[in-house]
Amino acid sequence: MLGALRDQPADKILTLMQTFAQDPRADKIDLGVGVYRDAAGATPIMRAVKEAERQWWEEETTKSYLGLVGDPGFADAMTELVLGDAVGREQVAAAGTPGGTGAVRQAFELIRMANPRARVHVPDPTWPNHLSILAHLGIEAVPYRYFYDATGGVDADGMLTDLACVPRGDVVLLHGCCHNPTGADLNPAEWRAVVDTLNRTGATPMIDIAYQGFGDGLDADAAGARMIAGRCAETLIAASCSKNFGIYRERTGILLAVAQESRLRAVAQDNLAHLNRQNYSFPPDHGARLVTKVLGDAMLRAEWQAELERMRRSMLGLRAQLAEELRRLSGSDRFGFVAQHRGMFTLLGLSPAQVARLREEHGVYMLGDSRINVAGLSERTVPVLARAVVEVSG
Repeated sequence: MLGALRDQPADKILTLMQTFAQDPRADKIDLGVGVYRDAAGATPIMRAVKEAERQWWEEETTKSYLGLVGDPGFADAMTELVLGDAVGREQVAAAGTPGGTGAVRQAFELIRMANPRARVHVPDPTWPNHLSILAHLGIEAVPYRYFYDATGGVDADGMLTDLACVPRGDVVLLHGCCHNPTGADLNPAEWRAVVDTLNRTGATPMIDIAYQGFGDGLDADAAGARMIAGRCAETLIAASCSKNFGIYRERTGILLAVAQESRLRAVAQDNLAHLNRQNYSFPPDHGARLVTKVLGDAMLRAEWQAELERMRRSMLGLRAQLAEELRRLSGSDRFGFVAQHRGMFTLLGLSPAQVARLREEHGVYMLGDSRINVAGLSERTVPVLARAVVEVSG
């Protein structure tokens, strides 16, 4: 049987990480992998999370199973964090998942169960794993216009034109904030236009929100998701705790299914439990427990929010520094969009050949589409990157 298997395509990010690790240059720069790093290049454990972990270590009395959808307290805390008061808790079905990726996978599985013929319309570009999971599940992915290369911003007119053609029964995938890989986000007016378009066509929205708090703040970053959940008949939301709580290896995520009809909410909850049972039975609890403790304790929550805000402002500062350095060295504002983007990622608009030169000649590692992780920079390395980019881009 094993002899019938075929080699799978190498993951581009993991391949880049391996190549970077083998590079002997001491001044090399890793802008590929999507993790937050501080000025020293470390990915620290947040202080509030560390304290929650200490408290839970003293309190925990059993490692027995929880329910199929995980701890109800985690579901309540995450529903409040993501949705605020946009909808009532009684309208939300929820299931804990192994990370945000697990939530995305379960959402796609739920879509396929509900409508085997459904297509998922994805922004062009989108996180590559969206496309990989859809292909693995045999669900057709249909791109819609999103990013305008010439300006480094959202192609709102093209996006709305494409979304207006999505039929009822299909799903529209949206990034809640800090779009990966471009960093270009919808503004409030564009979110409203998306809601109006979805309500006209009857298409179902699905929101992947993996970076809440990294863009313009916790509430501002969730504004689009809250608008859609409050105004559309049904909404799927895949949320991750990896970035904003810094618990990458704990694999902590949640899938929310919002339904205006309470009857449909109950059906969705039953199906989320069924899907968890088929895939991994019970979701991981440790990371979920830490998140619940942080969000449920006023002092821990305040400390977490303060640290998250410092991380957000650090990335904004690095963006501003990089945009200014590129402007100074290039004598133009062609990279001004870097300061306007939000979150960890930005597409620099370089060709694969230019990206290869950055790697080979300057030891600067990024994906072939020129996506960089801004959080991989520091005040010291920003000028190094800017000089290299200007050199290879002419």
